[in-house]
Amino acid sequence: MLLTVVVLLPVLAGLVLVAARVPDRVASWAWVATSSAVVALVAWIWWGFDAGGGVQNDVKLRWIPTVDASYHVGVDGLSLPLLGLTAVLFWCCAVWSLRGTPRPRSHAALFLLLQTTCLGTFAALDLILFFLFFDLSIVAMYFVIAGWGHGDRRRSALTFFLYTFLGSLALLLGFIGLFLGSEPRTFDIVRLVEDPPWAGQDATASWVLLALFVGLAVKTPLFPFHTWLPPAHTDAPAEGSAVLAGVLLKLGTFGFVRIVMPTLPEAWQRWGTWIVVVGVVSVLWGALVALAQDDLKRMIAYTSVNHMGYVLLGLGAVGVLARGSTDAADAAGAAGVAATGAVVQMVSHGLLTGALFLVAGVLWNRGGTYAFARWGGLGRVVPGFAVLLSVAAFGSLGLPGLSGFVAEFQVFAGSLAAVPVAVAIAVVGILLTAGLFLRALQRLLTGDLRVPEGLDATAVGDVTTTERVAVVPLLALSVAVGLVPWLLVDVVGPAADGLVALVAR
Repeated sequence: MLLTVVVLLPVLAGLVLVAARVPDRVASWAWVATSSAVVALVAWIWWGFDAGGGVQNDVKLRWIPTVDASYHVGVDGLSLPLLGLTAVLFWCCAVWSLRGTPRPRSHAALFLLLQTTCLGTFAALDLILFFLFFDLSIVAMYFVIAGWGHGDRRRSALTFFLYTFLGSLALLLGFIGLFLGSEPRTFDIVRLVEDPPWAGQDATASWVLLALFVGLAVKTPLFPFHTWLPPAHTDAPAEGSAVLAGVLLKLGTFGFVRIVMPTLPEAWQRWGTWIVVVGVVSVLWGALVALAQDDLKRMIAYTSVNHMGYVLLGLGAVGVLARGSTDAADAAGAAGVAATGAVVQMVSHGLLTGALFLVAGVLWNRGGTYAFARWGGLGRVVPGFAVLLSVAAFGSLGLPGLSGFVAEFQVFAGSLAAVPVAVAIAVVGILLTAGLFLRALQRLLTGDLRVPEGLDATAVGDVTTTERVAVVPLLALSVAVGLVPWLLVDVVGPAADGLVALVAR
């Protein structure tokens, strides 16, 4: 029941905050305390986790027996790192909120609900349960953007909601397709993986795959389903953007590895090349559009499209390798590396992009703008900000010694044997990403001091202790993964190899 406690503790704490009408300052610290408890519980699960033991800490309770839907949760090497990412990033956002925010009690309760939806999605082993948490995350984030964002926040929140809700309807249609193809009928993911639906029925399986792919691609987001992302990020509060990019986008990519690939292995193999193409296009499109931005936050938002493209490249390569190799052992080894790299990329992106959005929030808090043209020469007057921004940027562009390099290197190394041309093209995305981040650092940190009109240059304070405590753990974990990658790879690797075996059967 420990995993159930981890999933439900945040929302229960949020309900207490709302019902008890506690003072605002108490509510903020209660959020920090609850998030700290979740971090400790996930760390305890990680400590006792057996990397080769399959699904662990599982609980299954009857829920809707007529369709074999149940409260079924569990954790394996694919979901545990994402549970850890969720716990740490929400803790950092809770600390960030101590700086002060309007209506802190409602703010804390809403983020606690959002944390439960994310943890529940990663832990779910039932399609209906997965969909329930997946959809509730959309609702919670809508209110975060609309209630605490800036700029045209209501329009951005509505755009986010409509796009992602329509995507979730496509996802539900795909889930119903999996249910109808199962025998006996079930929504249980474990049973669907053991006996894949629509085996040998290529046309039907392809249509179900399309519905699932569209639903998850909108959430991820991948090109061309990404247009909701920049306004949502630009107008969301810093902590909302950090959670949206760091965790909510992973609900989409996690859906591919948890549901789509193992339940539709033949269709994934058949369409693997086209999945790789979508990944590579997302890599290049995200980087090129990010390079053209004149706003730091919009630039970071578009890099998420770029980085999620690497994930899809690795996962698509698994399908190509399972379908077309004459050397099964070599193909399985390469596919395992690619799948491991894709999961590590999810974690790395969450850490680094979460840090980038919190650091970008420093600019908004000081001057009310993210525009490159309004800031300059900050390296001399706010050195702490410069250090945090530089480390996060270097990690995102794939500098060795940080987690981004470990993830992208594995994706490329595992995919090279299957799709060498795609890998060669995707490498251009790394060059573009390096260029756009270095250009951003040059514009913000070097040259003559420049601050927004009406802001006293001498009053631009460096990052506060609270801001530093919120950002440093994310960067420290990225450094840890970069320098000692086996800490994460040893957990993900066996589960990734198991995923490859399911796709290749």
